[in-house]
Amino acid sequence: MCRSLLTFIRGVHMVSSRKTRRLLDKSKTFHVACGVAVCLFSVVHVSAHMVNMVNFSASYSDDFPALNLARYRGEDPKLIILTTIPGVTGVLLVLILLLIFISSSYCIRVSNYEIFWYTHNLFIVFYIILMVHMVGGALKYQTNIEAHPPGCLRPNQSSMEQHVDLDQLEDDDGRCREDAHFEPHRPQTWLWVSGPLCLYCVERFYRYTRSSAPVTIVAVIRHPCNVIELRMLKKNFKARPGQYIVLNCPSVSSFENHPFTLTKVRPPNPDAFLTRD
Repeated sequence: MCRSLLTFIRGVHMVSSRKTRRLLDKSKTFHVACGVAVCLFSVVHVSAHMVNMVNFSASYSDDFPALNLARYRGEDPKLIILTTIPGVTGVLLVLILLLIFISSSYCIRVSNYEIFWYTHNLFIVFYIILMVHMVGGALKYQTNIEAHPPGCLRPNQSSMEQHVDLDQLEDDDGRCREDAHFEPHRPQTWLWVSGPLCLYCVERFYRYTRSSAPVTIVAVIRHPCNVIELRMLKKNFKARPGQYIVLNCPSVSSFENHPFTLTKVRPPNPDAFLTRD
């Protein structure tokens, strides 16, 4: 939703294909499709982790305590979720995503646009929590597979207790040379999130800088079908396809913002006027 960047790309002479411009104009539709996909796959992701919590509790291994997220066999899965960093951050992520999804519905956007606007901006908090989500180390990997290959016998374990293929082990007797060591995976979410987030922050800063310039309202005209026309002038302004403006009326509400489609009037009246989107 970096509209200023999309408008700039659309106006570049190299983008002359009509199909390319139509794709850029459908950025909002693509944004909605991505949001729905995120919600659907989040349901799958959360469901899989709920199964993992039950398995951590029911299949607690005394042989590999470092591999377990549970602290003992039979621990309440809800307690595991609410006392670990991945669990707490996961709950917060689900709540924020639920708020964004519900407030994005058509009825809320029409009746209470400010709710949609401010809950949608929670995506910044969502990204920050998402980058912390992996810190707890719920997913781990073994660091000494050569010294402790899968299926090797511990010093106090007999071959009758566990079937072992000796040909696949380093030692002739199938014994482990050392205990298994596990380390959590390094967080890599920031590799995927930091770039788009920085790009969006630059976009928002550019919008803020551009919006600080004064605008003169020339006329306000109310048309049939609840269409409002605002004629205004702005120094060094150049309208481009795909632009829209978010207006705020402090006398009505300091937290209520409304998007308007921008249209440029042809000379000799080079005023710009807005129609409600």
